[in-house]
Amino acid sequence: MIVSDSEFADSERLVLDKPLVETLTRRRNALLTALAEREKPVYGVNTGMGRLAGVALDPRQQAEHQRNLLIGRAVGGPPWLPPEDVRALLVVRLRDFLQPWSGVSPELVQFLVDRLNDGFTPAVPRFGLGSSGEIIALSHAFQTFLGIGTVLERGAEVAAASALAARGVTPYVLGPKEGASLLQGSPLAVMHAQRGWTETQQLIDLQTLTSAMAIDVLGAPREVFAPVMAGGDDHLRTVLHELTGLVGIGPVRPDLVQAPLSVRVAPRALAHASRVNGDLHETQRRWGTMPGDSPSFVDGSFVPGTAYHAVDLGLRMDAVTAALVHLGEVSVQRTHRLLDERFSGLPSQLTADPGPQAGLVPLHKRAAGELHALRRLAAPATLGSIDTSAGQEDVQAFATAAGEQLRAAASHLFAITACELITASQARHLAGGEGVPGLRAGYGWVRSVVPPLDGDRPLGPEVERLIAVCRAAFFNDLATLT
Repeated sequence: MIVSDSEFADSERLVLDKPLVETLTRRRNALLTALAEREKPVYGVNTGMGRLAGVALDPRQQAEHQRNLLIGRAVGGPPWLPPEDVRALLVVRLRDFLQPWSGVSPELVQFLVDRLNDGFTPAVPRFGLGSSGEIIALSHAFQTFLGIGTVLERGAEVAAASALAARGVTPYVLGPKEGASLLQGSPLAVMHAQRGWTETQQLIDLQTLTSAMAIDVLGAPREVFAPVMAGGDDHLRTVLHELTGLVGIGPVRPDLVQAPLSVRVAPRALAHASRVNGDLHETQRRWGTMPGDSPSFVDGSFVPGTAYHAVDLGLRMDAVTAALVHLGEVSVQRTHRLLDERFSGLPSQLTADPGPQAGLVPLHKRAAGELHALRRLAAPATLGSIDTSAGQEDVQAFATAAGEQLRAAASHLFAITACELITASQARHLAGGEGVPGLRAGYGWVRSVVPPLDGDRPLGPEVERLIAVCRAAFFNDLATLT
């Protein structure tokens, strides 16, 4: 098996063990035998692709065809996927090739493993992917194995042939069906779904923390957060349980009948985000159980598939994006309430010297700008089919576009969340005391990155530092921030 404990390891070295290589060899031999004995067309192997699927290829054309598949479809351009996303894409493709319905050679699998191990990073386009599957992006990714196209090294584009030569590697020579297999399925959408799910889980944790801090600083009544208020909604009950564990029973402002709505409804927004993100994760898991090639080699037969149409992933990523937009709206409003002395009872704009000092109102303006950009991502990316390939491909899923929007939405919400964390930390600083016991570690965590303000200072670099720390955090226990 592959030696790896992590789904998307960034630096782990991968190894193929002998039993797995033997299994891959048996599958490959079975596929080659079936191809030799089959008289009927096999899509993409002895035929053209797309509208040209009805064109039969003679033996000479078949030998050239797999290489041509990767060359002729590489019509994309920058901006390119970031290196960490390219690595995750290659890992997903590797997983596909280890499934019993793949039938690619152990040599191709080993070549892919070697490129993961030596940091080979193809230049893969992020946008302009208008095909029914991901052939434009995947042709850019895997033509580099042939020494064609470009790769990314130290932030610059380098010819793939030069990058292979520098590693002492001979370009790969494709065998029957391997070019088609490299192009099929939706590994880019799967990669976005996995990474988008992870980022969203981080944001749900962080937004739970910011919600609890707002409850604490504003002295909000706790009754509305009682888990019994969730009824039969398990997701909402879980959020309410986490919040009550953080904020406890007080202290509560005696003159406050109700906290601002943005504080009271935060659990529902968090529960919805958790629910739709769970749906996305379950869909992504199911994708790992289905043949991703077309045709797939199943029980000795070549079976056409539809794994290029990742609409279920795309629509769920769209749903998660919409949930993140709402979390952003609630967060920015809570930040505004924390800055307002009418709600907080603290100095206006959370400055110890109102007037000469601006306090944190400029930080809220940063959050408002991030929210404005975030809202524009709420329109579903998955919808909008266009007739292509002379009518052969008349529906697209655009799941990769949904993935890009989800990842962009997460980036904006990380910034909004950092702004609220700094605001809540400053509010607690001005209010005095350490806060409720369940949040003391949280306040300390924020202050270790962005100390409280005793006067105005340029916060931009500190905001970016906290965003980076938030992205690196994945809380298992919000009370202790472990």
